[in-house]
Amino acid sequence: MKSGDDRLQKHYLTFESYLRRCKKDFETKIQDKIDQSTLFEDFKPMKILGTGSFGKVVLCQYKDEEELYAMKIMEKVNIVRTKQIVHTISEVKFLDAFKFPFIINLQYFFKNNVYIFIVMPFINGGEMFYHLRSTKKFDETLSKFYAAQVTLAFEYMHHMGVVYRDLKPENILIDSTGYLKITDLGFCKKIDSQRTYTLCGTPEYLAPEIILSQGYNFSVDWWSLGVLIYEMCAGFPPFYAKDHMKLYERIVTGKFTCPPHFSRAVKDLVINILQVDRSKRFGVMKGGSRDIKGHEWFKTVDFDQIFARKYKPLFVPPVQGQGDTKFFDEYGEMKLREGSFNEYEEEFKSFTLRQTHPRLEK
Repeated sequence: MKSGDDRLQKHYLTFESYLRRCKKDFETKIQDKIDQSTLFEDFKPMKILGTGSFGKVVLCQYKDEEELYAMKIMEKVNIVRTKQIVHTISEVKFLDAFKFPFIINLQYFFKNNVYIFIVMPFINGGEMFYHLRSTKKFDETLSKFYAAQVTLAFEYMHHMGVVYRDLKPENILIDSTGYLKITDLGFCKKIDSQRTYTLCGTPEYLAPEIILSQGYNFSVDWWSLGVLIYEMCAGFPPFYAKDHMKLYERIVTGKFTCPPHFSRAVKDLVINILQVDRSKRFGVMKGGSRDIKGHEWFKTVDFDQIFARKYKPLFVPPVQGQGDTKFFDEYGEMKLREGSFNEYEEEFKSFTLRQTHPRLEK
């Protein structure tokens, strides 16, 4: 029987070899044009799953298939008004190029005169946010299971040269088997070894270097992992204030306290990740992600078993079949605007598509 250290060393070698192979496929895929191989008329909308400033997400069925999908519908005029064209393009490209068990992926993409449509798998276990609020907090074993998957997903993204920048419980879905899917890739950016300066993300999860406009790289994702681990175990984030300026002051000073029920190990890990000084932050130092995966808190975790989805989750959402939507709020009926001409044609020219649908080629 292998010791934990031997097992971890083997994991480092096999997973890093896997990432190198993925890199070649990703670099090819990110340059590809995306097939517009279907139309809205090919889908049967069933119910609204969610709404937001971006538009709406609708449960739908493709033609006569049994498979159900989540269709994100975004109105072009709203994308233009909110200056989200680049982010929307990024979301589609990364959804198409990423191929990883714990990251959502693209199934179909198309547009019409009025809307952009992004079709993804329907993950019917709902958002982590829903379950975290229902149970108030997760125990450390479940938090560890989720944190391990996010860690692996970040390693994958970063090896592809991409920073995520939007980790929060609302952007993590739990599938019917109890495993995670990171979603909402609109803030992803390919930076490779460069720095970027854009202020984006959720206030409670922003790293100090984003707030201070210092220029940042993958360090911000590791910071957000620390915030997520804390919030999963505590039921609330480490930095909070109703006023955003007070919140930002607390983040840049890096002062927070851990609840008494935190184990010594999780407290130590969170403190080492939530370091304002990036040269001392776990995930960023010379050891990279190994400092996190090799930490005492993860001592009982078999990352290979989790990556292969062979580990039995402690929590499996009680869903009754693929079409069960109990973990999603109820909304009214869907109404879509029709357009007689191609709105914002010039602005959306950069959406490069191969048109392979027979009705699109006419």
